[in-house]
Amino acid sequence: MRDLQSIDSLLLQELRSCCALEYNFLPRETGLKMIESAPTENYNGVSAKCRDAKVEELWGLTNFFGYSTQTFVQAVSLLDRFLTVMKVQPKHLPCIGVCCLHIAAKMVEEECNISPTHELIRISQSKFTVSDLCRMEKIISEKLSLEPKAVTALTFIHLYHSAFTSLSIEREEIPSIGRLEAQLKACLCRLVFSKAKPSVLALSLIAQEFEALRSINMLKIIQQFQRHLKISDSELLHWRDLVAKCMTEYCSSECNKPDNKKLVWIVSRRTAQNLQANHFSVPGLPTIPEGSWDESESEDSCEDMSCEEDSPCGSPGSDGEGAFFPCVLHKARK
Repeated sequence: MRDLQSIDSLLLQELRSCCALEYNFLPRETGLKMIESAPTENYNGVSAKCRDAKVEELWGLTNFFGYSTQTFVQAVSLLDRFLTVMKVQPKHLPCIGVCCLHIAAKMVEEECNISPTHELIRISQSKFTVSDLCRMEKIISEKLSLEPKAVTALTFIHLYHSAFTSLSIEREEIPSIGRLEAQLKACLCRLVFSKAKPSVLALSLIAQEFEALRSINMLKIIQQFQRHLKISDSELLHWRDLVAKCMTEYCSSECNKPDNKKLVWIVSRRTAQNLQANHFSVPGLPTIPEGSWDESESEDSCEDMSCEEDSPCGSPGSDGEGAFFPCVLHKARK
């Protein structure tokens, strides 16, 4: 097993650079404490429970629109930073949450993959308008520093994963990047993890994986990263224990996760009457002949008539891979 000197010097330089910048993208500690200590009832501000529920909804919307993990992490970062600098009423939180996701998508995703604002509002089942979203976007932009390359825990996960992959010996088991990303999403649904430095949270996620695998070689490399990035044993142990607890709770059957229900289309009475009337006037379909495919017809001409769309209220822990996230969510938008 090699040491950190075997890692590409540019990778180590980028790690040090990100560590120097990560403080610029942390939520305000005083604001986090206010949200964490806020009562869940009879309070005109945003509580931790309210914030966590909104992040879970953003996770579901991210899956529904096929956005990347980076978009989701960026959206949560914007949401937490905004909530800790502004006193927000719960009635404004839906607009703020969807707006943060839309801003993050415009930063990260290709322009052709960004959903229109009216579609985002409709699928999120929100009551605000497109003009409301535009005004909120302006407010968030004025209050926060919007940088496409914000330093987040996901940034460090990818850097650490690249380093461990280059250092591993043959047949050394390395957690997949998809598994680590899915676990990070689950952690971000808890306000407590917003208090962790991104570099420490990412290393804690990887450390608890290697601890479960009992990979002595990789745990020694983690200790070298600690010394290199000046992360104390007590700090890493604290967040590693919280990460392990979070993963255990999400794996538990007692964890109350939203169901992946199908979208329910709501139609007016007039439309329902027209649908019922047209149902009896539709002519019968011609009999499909048995036998092989007609060679003159292309398979591309057959349209997929299924409408199995994933719910925007997706469950945390329902995507990714591994024991904690057994189900693979399908992208609803092609």
